[in-house]
Amino acid sequence: MKKFLLVLILFFSYDAFSQTAEEYFKRAFDKVENGDYYGGIADYTKAIELNPNDADAYYNRGNAKRKLEDHYGAISDFNKAIELKPDYALAYNNRGYTKDDLEDYYGAISDYNKAIELKPDYASAYYNRGIAKSNLEDHYGGISDYNKAIELKPDYANAYYNRGWSKNKLGDYNGAISDFTKTLDFKPDYVVSYYNRGWSKSKLEDYYGAISDYN
Repeated sequence: MKKFLLVLILFFSYDAFSQTAEEYFKRAFDKVENGDYYGGIADYTKAIELNPNDADAYYNRGNAKRKLEDHYGAISDFNKAIELKPDYALAYNNRGYTKDDLEDYYGAISDYNKAIELKPDYASAYYNRGIAKSNLEDHYGGISDYNKAIELKPDYANAYYNRGWSKNKLGDYNGAISDFTKTLDFKPDYVVSYYNRGWSKSKLEDYYGAISDYN
């Protein structure tokens, strides 16, 4: 009889602990959504104390830390999320994104490669890898990744924009104009796309077209 009571106590204690961790997690999520990153981090930390094996809590806390530009703290949390969940494509992608922030482009590319290996239809990972390659002046490699991102997500305005930027770098001004125009089809208020399209037009000596875009 005593053994049975002990089992019940352990069971109910575990159930209460689990609910508490979930409550902290949800409260942290809501805080971060509302821009309270410090409050969110504090609640994710509490959730982790109660449930140290929650890969999602580490992942979300890492995202909040990155928002506060605590890049090394973010990477540490993404590392832990991956340790707990080795097939966590999102964590590899966001760790890569954080390495990009630190200008560790080769490390970022390695993480994007793993994210794509785990999730071959991951448009954002292709896009982010394209940016890292472009930052290393590998514009052909960048364009290849932007192409794939657009194939997977045809309305990916930022991928069109960055592909246009890489084409500019390679002297393909007509191709760049086409991509900047496509960007504006999806995001008509994307001011920098007008500016860069104008610059491409000026390189082709279409000065009136360039002035129109600058205006």
